[in-house]
Amino acid sequence: MDSIFVAEAEFDSRLLEISARMDRFEGYAHPHGERVAAIADAIARQFNFASHDRFALGQAALAHDIGEAVMNREYISAARALREDERVDLQRHTVIGEQEAAKHNLSRAAQLLVRWHHEWWNGAGYPDALSGEQIPLAARILRVADTFCALTDARPHRAAISSAEAKKYLIEWAGIEFDPRAVKAFLLLENLKELESFHANREPQTVSE
Repeated sequence: MDSIFVAEAEFDSRLLEISARMDRFEGYAHPHGERVAAIADAIARQFNFASHDRFALGQAALAHDIGEAVMNREYISAARALREDERVDLQRHTVIGEQEAAKHNLSRAAQLLVRWHHEWWNGAGYPDALSGEQIPLAARILRVADTFCALTDARPHRAAISSAEAKKYLIEWAGIEFDPRAVKAFLLLENLKELESFHANREPQTVSE
């Protein structure tokens, strides 16, 4: 982890424990929250984020799916694709996550990033259908980092894809789901172990979230 996550006096190590529990609940084969936090912070540094903004982003990255753990739905960790009604139900996790982040005394900035990490650049995301610059830059960065990490790690319902495939997905959906500037900044990253995929020599797969 970058020093920003350990140097802040108010950093709470319990957040790392919460993140690890979320990862286990969601069925990630490797630490997901910490990986998202590292990549999001690396992107944020390219945009010259102030230290307090990086810290809020780090908090949100670790806790971004806390709402899913609170909902505790069986389908979240099931080894199958979600039904449409389950997808609709799952969309509640961002608002529940915002509320839960407040209960854990995360900053208001971090709470809002948890709420908005599924907003899309074109306005098709949730929960508030924000678009473009309406979405805080940190939330747009978190969307890119979370998606890359999710695609390149195994879940109960699908295998990991390669880093190259995941980057191709981000490029193809830039300007639709993702902020093109955030994608461009992500693609400039190098020498970061979190960029390595857990793909295990499988054939390319169709991407679906």
